[in-house]
Amino acid sequence: MALTRNTTRHRLAAGQFALGFGVHHLRTVAAPVLASATGHDWMFIDTEHGAFTVQETTQLCIAALPTGVTPIVRVCAGALDEATRALDNGAMGIVVPHVDTPAEAKRIADAFHYPPMGHRSWGGPPAIYGYQAPATAEAQAAINAEILTVVMLESPEAVRNADTIAAVSGIAVLFIGTSDLTAELGISGQMGHPKVIEAYQAVGDACRRHGKTLGMGGVYDEENASRYVAMGARFLLTGSDHSYIVSGAGQRVAFFNNLPAAPR
Repeated sequence: MALTRNTTRHRLAAGQFALGFGVHHLRTVAAPVLASATGHDWMFIDTEHGAFTVQETTQLCIAALPTGVTPIVRVCAGALDEATRALDNGAMGIVVPHVDTPAEAKRIADAFHYPPMGHRSWGGPPAIYGYQAPATAEAQAAINAEILTVVMLESPEAVRNADTIAAVSGIAVLFIGTSDLTAELGISGQMGHPKVIEAYQAVGDACRRHGKTLGMGGVYDEENASRYVAMGARFLLTGSDHSYIVSGAGQRVAFFNNLPAAPR
């Protein structure tokens, strides 16, 4: 039976970087092809802040499966029903924001994994198994092994609880939402502030102790991104469709506006 390989999960297991292409505005099946063409490993479909319908989300996920780009969906905090529906229809990973406690992390891990790892309900043959899998223990174990469960730490409480969150079985990545963390710390936008550096150190140490991966989001300047990668971050959101378009389009406009005009 066909089982789609989670490229991102396997890259992380091998100690490699996994680079994410954020999607807020793109809606067509070209999105994962563009992510692949630009060297990204996973597609970050943001249903927390993006205006995606369930249909749009799942169609993007299914379109990504043959490209090798891992479709990962961020849902709203607490929206576990939306996450499991995405998993049934092509998603190979879920990001849950605003996770502050190990109890919240355990509830997430339980919801996204089939027994005996968790309590995910069997909703029929899933997309990642080529719509062929019977509800057997072997199929459920194979799917569990491919799903990437990511929790976002975005508050001082979450950072203080990083060690116990990292200890939760079934959680693969502790992903620091740096923009929200700086807001919660009262230092909005100061990505290189000592408090942020301390947070990355604490969460990175917790990940190393428990065999989990440190993730980084919201840090796009080269100095700070390099700092946190050097501290162990490997699950990396490199930007999003709107930031790429604004940056690239702005550079091209600047280029043409700076060309000397021909004499009339």
